[in-house]
Amino acid sequence: MMADHGPEAMFVAGGTDLYPNMKRRQFEPKVLVGLRGLKELVGVRGEATTGLVIGAGTTLTDVAEHAAVREHFPALAVAAGLVSTPPLRNMGTLGGNVCVDPRCNYYNQSYQWRRAIGFCIKKDGDICLVAPGSPRCWAVSSTDTAPVLWSLDARVRLVGARGERVIPVASLFKDDGIDYLAKGRDEVLTELLLPPVDGLRCAYLKLRRRGSFDFPVLGVALALAMDGGLVKTARIVLGGVASQPREAAAAGALLAGQRLTPELIERVAAVAARPSKPLDNTDLTHPYRKKMTKVFVTRALRRLAGLPESPRNEEEV
Repeated sequence: MMADHGPEAMFVAGGTDLYPNMKRRQFEPKVLVGLRGLKELVGVRGEATTGLVIGAGTTLTDVAEHAAVREHFPALAVAAGLVSTPPLRNMGTLGGNVCVDPRCNYYNQSYQWRRAIGFCIKKDGDICLVAPGSPRCWAVSSTDTAPVLWSLDARVRLVGARGERVIPVASLFKDDGIDYLAKGRDEVLTELLLPPVDGLRCAYLKLRRRGSFDFPVLGVALALAMDGGLVKTARIVLGGVASQPREAAAAGALLAGQRLTPELIERVAAVAARPSKPLDNTDLTHPYRKKMTKVFVTRALRRLAGLPESPRNEEEV
């Protein structure tokens, strides 16, 4: 069906992102290809020792409440449970949240509002209103689950008319607010593949104005592979600060082979904040969001180390 209709068609699973965008004329497909009837896309299978496979059509509620996910990959359960509101989590899918359209204050408005300002480069215009001198779109990646999956070194299975391929979640995203996925229009994201658990500690923290509804203006995902009290490997991935999830690779490298001491955590958090370069295109001010990157990385690391999450020097934030 996608091959028959080409650019006029779009896939839809839960529709919690696509339908509002259609109402605002940001998406204007003439044909929708529904995926909810494909039972093969739903469910969680596997074991912690061999890795879990989660169908991309599994609802966010089911991911957040699944016993194996909660026990072995708690950061993913937390991230899924923090998306939007309960009714939308009952409809929205894990695959849909991974692939959610990047957001921007100048883009996620009504058609009449956007027309009044001359539209933007992401839809119907030719200028990025966040950075008018830039040739690209700077809309912000606003998925909660993708930074966590990236930090866990998860993979995705893509199936299309030309066959299927499995790629790392880190390879799924491109740093472009318009062309943000390395996925063909006719490819279906069918599965998320989580690796075996091996001394894993993970956490996800989310910053937003309203604690029970909003998209993230900052997400911090951490995954540590531990060997006793030592960190074997670490990945820190930031969400809400760029057009794709952004890994703080240098900060993760500082943790390798080390113990989680307060001094090390403070140093790592400062390095982790360097790749965080938010712009003035979403909620809260970008200097504040930049500052909170360091704070949230500190809190997440202290939580995984079993330390109090708010040291004294953080009280002024």
